[in-house]
Amino acid sequence: MTLPVVLVHGIRLSGRCWAGVIDEIAAERPVTAVDLPGHGLRRGEPFTMTAAVDAVRAAVERSGGRAVLVGHSLGGYVAIAAAAELGERAAGLVVAGSTCVPRKATMVPFRLAHRFLSALPDGGERISGRIFEAVLPARIAAPIAEGGIATEVIPDVLRAIGHFDPLAGLGRYRGPVWLVNGSRDHFRAHEQQFAAATPGARLLVVPRAGHYLPLAEPQRFARLVRDIADSCDTRLAPAQ
Repeated sequence: MTLPVVLVHGIRLSGRCWAGVIDEIAAERPVTAVDLPGHGLRRGEPFTMTAAVDAVRAAVERSGGRAVLVGHSLGGYVAIAAAAELGERAAGLVVAGSTCVPRKATMVPFRLAHRFLSALPDGGERISGRIFEAVLPARIAAPIAEGGIATEVIPDVLRAIGHFDPLAGLGRYRGPVWLVNGSRDHFRAHEQQFAAATPGARLLVVPRAGHYLPLAEPQRFARLVRDIADSCDTRLAPAQ
């Protein structure tokens, strides 16, 4: 059985940010990227964790009822919450750049960014696009800009994340988990706690990579996702 993959994006972005990863995976297995509430085609909707999990659940149902969940940054926390709710319908869970327990100090930079960018006439869309152009390949930065950069959703996201316990969520999910961090990722502060939260967890630290590993190096990240999805396929294969 070839399991589909459901990709969940980070804060302010949209499913369009996964264009490079989708290009690398789509020839081998079904793959879809969601737009979380308040982002992409759902921009303007309030973001709540319940609504975000519902978006992932709907994508899994459209994909046949069972899938490997892959989340980056905010999407990693959402994928954890979704896997905890979906149980066996989440055939595997990949959490990238999301192994930091949300605390008030963690959220300060996002609050400051929201305050600064929201004061600009375009809500910071142009300057945010320029930053992504500087740090990401053009074939990724362009679809990110086309999908919209939703700075206005930051307060909703921070409220939702502030009430979410990712360690408890991982503890509820009994399937296989891969925690993927760049060695230079500032969101890996509590990776050992995340790895210890569920017996099915494996921690992968990618050398010389940062927080935007899935977007900055889509081929490299896609290889990891393909290998992980292949192993989930194998787990489902009937015994000979």
